[in-house]
Amino acid sequence: MDQIKTGKFIATLRRQAGFTQEVLGDKLGVSNKTISRWENGNYMPDIEMLQLLSNEFNVSINELLSGEKNSNESSGTQPIQIDVTTKKECAFSVEDIKKYFKKKWYKEHLYLLILSCLIIAGLIIFSILSDNITIMCFTPLFAIISYGYINNRMMAYIENKLYK
Repeated sequence: MDQIKTGKFIATLRRQAGFTQEVLGDKLGVSNKTISRWENGNYMPDIEMLQLLSNEFNVSINELLSGEKNSNESSGTQPIQIDVTTKKECAFSVEDIKKYFKKKWYKEHLYLLILSCLIIAGLIIFSILSDNITIMCFTPLFAIISYGYINNRMMAYIENKLYK
């Protein structure tokens, strides 16, 4: 099993399906960084993710692990059978678990959200009262950067909790 070959195969399948790394990540409940790590061969998807990838791209897990589509007739060998026992009737879906950790993160980081909102509101009020165009122009930029930072921290937290 070659991680790099498997990663390149996942990237090829993703492109053939017309997905970006972000779209595939959303479908599987992981971040686009995780997809990138798989495709670069830095990490291998766990067995549950292999099952989801197999279903998404309509290939076998054997094909994912070998990094190529198998043609049984031309190879002359029987494919290795892998017994994948994933729980089909799980009490919680990946999306449910993701929502749970998102709410938990918001509760644990409420101070960060409030502080960011207060800083942005303060900048807006200060720029209006002082007629300072520079501050008024940079306030939306600060808000976008704050949102990006907070969202990135939240997604890293969720991914860490989902896939230990």
